[in-house]
Amino acid sequence: MPTAIWNGVVIADAKKDQIKLIEGNIYFPPGSVNKDYLQASEKKTICAWKGVANYYDLVVDGKLNQDAAWTYHAPKDAAKEIADYVAFWKGVEVQR
Repeated sequence: MPTAIWNGVVIADAKKDQIKLIEGNIYFPPGSVNKDYLQASEKKTICAWKGVANYYDLVVDGKLNQDAAWTYHAPKDAAKEIADYVAFWKGVEVQR
């Protein structure tokens, strides 16, 4: 089962057929992410084909991992399949 773990805590887990693999990143469906550990960040980036990415900080047991997760709330048409899905980086262990 694909999982995202940081600071010893499972942040997301989903069935293999629920995730999306795009450009080497695993995107977890919104319902599989424990949003108690996510805090909206001010960071945004723009992808030419996906659109505007909105970032989240992870906070686990008082430890902060800034901008460690991102999502596309309103992706461009080519990326609609990952709307509101969440991907991770910056030390988050993502297992397939």
